[in-house]
Amino acid sequence: MTTMLIRNARIVDGTSPEATDPVDIHIESGRFTEVGKGLKLTADEELDLKGGIVMPGLIDCHVHVIATSANLGLNAELPDSLVALRSAQLMRNMLMRGFTTVRDLGGATRGLQMAVEEKLVEAPRLVICGKALSQTGGHTDYRGPFHNRDVSYYAEKLGTLGRVCDGVPEVLRAAREELKGGAQYIKIMADGGVSSPSDPIGYLVFSEEEIRAAVMVAKNFGTYVSAHLYDDRAIVRALDCGVECIEHGNLISDDSIARIAREGQVIVPTNIAYEALARDGAKYGLPPESVAKIEDVREAGLEKLEKLYKAGATVGYGSDLLGGLHKYQSEEFAIRGRYLPADAVIRSATVDAAKVLRMEGEIGVIAPGAHADLVVVDGNPLDDLGLLASGGDHLSLILQGGKVVKQSTGV
Repeated sequence: MTTMLIRNARIVDGTSPEATDPVDIHIESGRFTEVGKGLKLTADEELDLKGGIVMPGLIDCHVHVIATSANLGLNAELPDSLVALRSAQLMRNMLMRGFTTVRDLGGATRGLQMAVEEKLVEAPRLVICGKALSQTGGHTDYRGPFHNRDVSYYAEKLGTLGRVCDGVPEVLRAAREELKGGAQYIKIMADGGVSSPSDPIGYLVFSEEEIRAAVMVAKNFGTYVSAHLYDDRAIVRALDCGVECIEHGNLISDDSIARIAREGQVIVPTNIAYEALARDGAKYGLPPESVAKIEDVREAGLEKLEKLYKAGATVGYGSDLLGGLHKYQSEEFAIRGRYLPADAVIRSATVDAAKVLRMEGEIGVIAPGAHADLVVVDGNPLDDLGLLASGGDHLSLILQGGKVVKQSTGV
């Protein structure tokens, strides 16, 4: 049992436009145990920050840790062993950017999650849905119009984001199999996507009966369905069917924004994905037909940020990057900062992100009982979000579960 005491730390967690007054933070057995002024405690290790800024470990609500290439069709063909080792490197880099927890939206398996839990790799805490559920010709069916290999070939490949299931019986079986295999929630593709070859944006893919089948399985299991969605028609249909988390949502209407704020569903925009794909997607292997679809959603997504904020919707931080584009993960802070107050942007990666993951009180806060995930920032991100957007360069200390995973000289 190890203990740590951090003294004179000013907390920034997105719940206030100002940092707190200096407090002491006590950590024991990987959890925060006490937070307050002038704690009369001792510890195995003591650190005086002298008024420096600390934040909860950052949370990315939308990643694909097995997406080692921007060409997802090619990624699905790679050997599992290669994908696993590349994924380990991708996850370590995420952790070094301060992301101590990430939610994978399709691809990561229970085996990969176990490797993280057993500390075989340095990586963020990993929340998984297993393989996302798609349909023939939908998002994650990367076979293309002239490639007709049976889809069952891909279902067990580590490098594929999803599995194809058509009709209610297949959806029921696929959802149940993912939960049996360790999925913590269900992800469905309820609209067309950018990175896949055959499905235009706004393509109403799964039938309502299929969506309701996935929702029923998830709810009966005590969890929820998150859905890949862009077009408002698809969003309305998914909400009507019981979907509780919207991924992307670039073309969401004002009425639907008001609805999710009122009803309590959550949304995870992923603006950096389109910025990065527009800049470098072709360079890193994104097929031309996918590059052509980026502008269909890019500007619209940016326009929705302020509307979501003003409506009071719960918005999580998401990046959704692929292959070599993962290096831009932190830039979502800067993009949102052009439209939103800094505290709201930070909250999307802390308190509100924990709500999206249904881990409130466990992560995203520096409070007794929570996992001792913490980053020390060289400066105040409430004044300059660029400190968070620079890929971890301004994070001098990162703790995950009370363990030091990064520490700069002099801290």
